[in-house]
Amino acid sequence: MAASIYGVIGVAGATGLGIGGFAYASHWPTSQIFGRTLIAPRNPGELALTFDDGPNPAWTPRLLDILAEHNVCATFFMVGKFAKAEPELARRVADSGHLIGNHTWSHPDLSRTREANVLDELTRTNDLLAKITGKPLRYFRPPFGARRPYVLKLARRLGLIPVTWNAMTTDWKELSADKITASLVRKIDGNQSSGYASNIVLHDGGHRGIGADRGPSVTTAALLLDRYASSQKFVTLDAWPE
Repeated sequence: MAASIYGVIGVAGATGLGIGGFAYASHWPTSQIFGRTLIAPRNPGELALTFDDGPNPAWTPRLLDILAEHNVCATFFMVGKFAKAEPELARRVADSGHLIGNHTWSHPDLSRTREANVLDELTRTNDLLAKITGKPLRYFRPPFGARRPYVLKLARRLGLIPVTWNAMTTDWKELSADKITASLVRKIDGNQSSGYASNIVLHDGGHRGIGADRGPSVTTAALLLDRYASSQKFVTLDAWPE
């Protein structure tokens, strides 16, 4: 009886470890277990501002104005269905010199999405954004950072470089730009102390619907630009090796 009980405990423990291991491998932004992703190189003097879930007619134009005031280009990971709804805004982002990336069509968790649907999410977004911007896409960020081996292999087969990050907060729900900024500053300065550049995630949109309030996130972008303009170089992701 004792042996069988210990056997059950052992199986349960292994199952729990397996579940925990999958969660880490598929969602932790710096994990490379399921495949290589672009995070940030050993260049502590560089920062990449990246924005997810747009284009958003409520806040993306204001963000573009702020970036232009600082003469900085950023990387925008766009949701396909929102770009379809706002093609002129998506084109304005590209025409302003910013880098456009694929953030899927509808923002699903790709670690649990059927393979046929993953293919559809990526190819529909690729085709639409290439048509809008006149350029093929090179970068892809999985929503929530969620991926599995098939997702990363498919992305590379489509000519996309998978991207995660090493500096993010919960800016999509935090109402205080000061708190968002303070959290990101700690991460950026920590990356710098460790000898790494920072791949910073903020959100100019919201995956649940177009027009999300992203005032705190946009204000944070302005505060980061003011803070680091004289000491760091702001780059787009194509400045970094894979």
